[in-house]
Amino acid sequence: MEKEKEKEKDLGNPNPIRVGISIGDINGIGPEVIIKALNDSRMLLECMPIIYGSTKVFAHYKKVLDENDFNYQSCKTAEEAHIRKVNVVNVWNDEVEYQLGQATENGGKHAFLSLERATQDLAAGKIDVLVTAPISKEAMAKSGFQFPGHTEYLADLAGTDDALMVMVSGNLRVALVTTHIPLKEVNTTLTKELILQKIKTFETSLKKDFGLIRPRIAVFGLNPHAGENGKMGTEEQEIIAPAINAAKNENILAFGPYPADGFFGSNARAQFDGVLAMYHDQGLAAFKALAFEDGVNYTAGLPIVRTSPDHGTAFDIAGQNKASEQSMRNAIYVAMDIHKNQIFAKEIGVNPLQISPKEKKRSNSDIE
Repeated sequence: MEKEKEKEKDLGNPNPIRVGISIGDINGIGPEVIIKALNDSRMLLECMPIIYGSTKVFAHYKKVLDENDFNYQSCKTAEEAHIRKVNVVNVWNDEVEYQLGQATENGGKHAFLSLERATQDLAAGKIDVLVTAPISKEAMAKSGFQFPGHTEYLADLAGTDDALMVMVSGNLRVALVTTHIPLKEVNTTLTKELILQKIKTFETSLKKDFGLIRPRIAVFGLNPHAGENGKMGTEEQEIIAPAINAAKNENILAFGPYPADGFFGSNARAQFDGVLAMYHDQGLAAFKALAFEDGVNYTAGLPIVRTSPDHGTAFDIAGQNKASEQSMRNAIYVAMDIHKNQIFAKEIGVNPLQISPKEKKRSNSDIE
């Protein structure tokens, strides 16, 4: 058995990707899906997981879930993390109170402590990518967290308005123009400029993050039947179509606006590399119906890589050993793939040939 483990170590990447993982709400399924996703030594061949939380939390959940084979190493900092190990950075050392299945201030507080430390290490280059376990927006608000979700928090830290929520499952990629706002505010929030900005951010992400050379983007309308030529709303004619045309003028392959209701059930989606929906449920209801078990939430448009499972805290099954780890596992894989794609995109954009002094002199004389 020991020989097999040593052989496995030798087969693994000597420079694995450092995957930071925030623990999410301790009263939800975050710790459970993390344990289940990482309780497979093959996961450690290409990545070095660094979980931000507390070893006491994982000791508690090992007992609750009867996952006695799950092993981890305690670290004070990310720099102490070991290759081929599951590493837990102790963000706090005190005992915590568990109220499984409930949105509490205590749960929100520790979820934020984990997220804050992980993002600090990401900004400092101590980890390569960030995977966030689910948080409760209610619990986070009780603890003083002032953002609707991870996406808005990370965008604020990065100082950008270009953050774009993208749901990913294989070749299915669904992005949102608006995210966590009330439905009654969607039509007043949408503008030609905002939609054009999201189309451009999406196209850049499809190229840089997913390795697509000339991505095709389908853009949804806002109203039923995409407005039916103005009979059911004028946003398509006045805002969305002009944004699509402006994108085309910038050589972006954007098409639409398409009615959202029948799009995912038809063959149309196979013709596109990405879909841009106008609001949260318009895109995510269909996406989660198709890919709830394995979908991944990716935040595009940021200077860092962040993914998460596409599900929430699932308070109704917390601590019952019923949660599937597939979405968490896929979130780790997608983060690693995007990291690799970004490195490749940078490398192919660099001119490997140095300009000789003779060529530089010739070039300067041509200008003169």
